[in-house]
Amino acid sequence: MKQEILENIDELKSDLIGLGDFIFDNPELGLEEYRSSKEITDFLKKNGFKVEMGIGGFETAFRAVYEVGKNGPSIGLLCEYDALEGMGHACAHHMQGPSIVGAALSIKNKLKSKEYKIVVYGTPAEETIGAKVKMLENGCFNDIDVALMMHGAPDTTTDIKSLALSNFTVKFHGVRAHAALAPEKGRSALDGIILLFQGIEFLREHVREDVRIHYTITNAGGPANVVPKYAEANFSIRCYNRVYLDHVIERFKKVVQGASLMTETDYEIVETKRLNNKIPVLKLNKVLMSNAELVNAPRLSPPREKTGSTDFGNVMYHVPGSCIRIAFVPEGTSSHSDEFLCAGKSEEAHNAIIFGAKILAGTAYDLITNADLLNEVLTEFKLNKEKSEKM
Repeated sequence: MKQEILENIDELKSDLIGLGDFIFDNPELGLEEYRSSKEITDFLKKNGFKVEMGIGGFETAFRAVYEVGKNGPSIGLLCEYDALEGMGHACAHHMQGPSIVGAALSIKNKLKSKEYKIVVYGTPAEETIGAKVKMLENGCFNDIDVALMMHGAPDTTTDIKSLALSNFTVKFHGVRAHAALAPEKGRSALDGIILLFQGIEFLREHVREDVRIHYTITNAGGPANVVPKYAEANFSIRCYNRVYLDHVIERFKKVVQGASLMTETDYEIVETKRLNNKIPVLKLNKVLMSNAELVNAPRLSPPREKTGSTDFGNVMYHVPGSCIRIAFVPEGTSSHSDEFLCAGKSEEAHNAIIFGAKILAGTAYDLITNADLLNEVLTEFKLNKEKSEKM
């Protein structure tokens, strides 16, 4: 049966590659992915999936479902399709929809003897606001037992973890004055920002080594001969553990308060983005990699230990999940690069779409047909989440 499923993906190859090329040739920024989401959902509708558009609070988000029976496992297949501003599909998101569609259709077309549900989620704006976060808050992903994704990459591998992240905008409000004639009457908002930066440098020595804090000034307050009334900076704070990150954030807020007190200015702290760390499920990673080996995917590599931040982390904090990364560019090539963009319609990229579909379909088949395997995945997820929340 698994072989029939994989062969069906080969039969769909031309259509899947065409779908990927269309999305690549028509790049759309986050929350503007109208053509991309329509092409994907039209494909699914035509093949018997029930589609809902505009879910989770976003026009370009969607949910497509195919169900056999009522009591089987529910496999979530998630895809992104937003492009990068000024760069097009330099992160290879154009591959995800076709791979997910191929996996979903092949299971639907060939697996008739088991009860199951396939739920395809279209998730916009990963590169900007991370729409999965709000979708989760609005009730999405509660209907799946496992969440699976694919992504183009330099190697075929999985991730063990990701960095939880919180982004902040900090605004200082002071008192404007002539910097030469009456500096004593001013209270510098810029001084508040500079002291905050210095406080963070001292904080770095007293946090775990996996904590990352980045900052930049976005508004310095004006000309040099005027005491700045207003200044603004952006901050990103990251850690592989959300619970510990929240502890660091409380300390960060105290540093902001201290800078405010020292400069006699007022401040605002606005959290603009909040991403959780992934809860790793090594059993699920192994299933994905065993299917990658089965289909002879290129450059099989050990799991990645060092990763960035993603809104998929919020989903993987909620349900067990994993993303299979498929090699299509030379080793060491970075995403968000010209090399990623130039390879977007290469033979290797087209092959990666098909490899991704096969690996996801094979993994979905394993989970649907082997109740013990699914239970192992669910149990490991629960245990690993409990460990993570103990800091």
